[in-house]
Amino acid sequence: MSGTALSIGSGATRRLGAPARAELTLLGRNKGVVFTSLIVPLTLPFTARQAIGRLELEKLGLSVGTVMLPAAVGFTFLFAVYASLVNAYVARREELVLKRLRTGELSDPEILTGTALPALGLGLAQALLLCAGCTALLRLGPPQAPHLALLGLLAGLVTSAALAALTASFTRSAESAQVTALPVVFVSMLGSGIMFPTEAMPDRLARICEFLPLSPAIRLVRGGWTGHLSAYEALGATAAALAWAAVALFAAKRWFRWEPRR
Repeated sequence: MSGTALSIGSGATRRLGAPARAELTLLGRNKGVVFTSLIVPLTLPFTARQAIGRLELEKLGLSVGTVMLPAAVGFTFLFAVYASLVNAYVARREELVLKRLRTGELSDPEILTGTALPALGLGLAQALLLCAGCTALLRLGPPQAPHLALLGLLAGLVTSAALAALTASFTRSAESAQVTALPVVFVSMLGSGIMFPTEAMPDRLARICEFLPLSPAIRLVRGGWTGHLSAYEALGATAAALAWAAVALFAAKRWFRWEPRR
């Protein structure tokens, strides 16, 4: 029984490895996507620091570090994973790469997952690097609830990838991918606690913003470092983050468009 399970697991890993390696090669050739994935998430948090410094953070129980660290992770979600994957999914669909893969032994979820693996790996590595850098440079100290921070990070990565597949379904070309990705990017930056913590928003607006897809993940990352989330709040944020990940995955699987939009 264990040998069968091991064989199935190794077979799935082998099948996922093929599209992942191909996508990694193609990713390296697209300088625009590489710049967006690598440079933008590393620089945007520091450009936002001036605006963050104007907030009365001490009254909110926050510091520059506990605002900038989730911001850095949020920018990774949006640019290293979401924006780059919208471009990747659309480009591979229009080039008939995904259609050809469907004629082989790969299932639809395996094709989508294999294509997303390079961006997810890059996003995870970048988020961990940014967390380490913010912790050291801003003297944050270790996270008070590391399990919550890790859960928020993983949920945010999965949700971002699934939202990218969903956005790609109604994007006509790789050139228009930058435009169709903008609504999610801007709304998440402004409302999910990335550019500005939800604690600094009016109560009614903050309650509305809590329902955005990436808001629970950002809240878990921040709460994991500050330790300010109560058990009830942590449970609610965890349930919301997992629910958004599940809904986004279902929607991506249900409505992803495999045929070129010509």
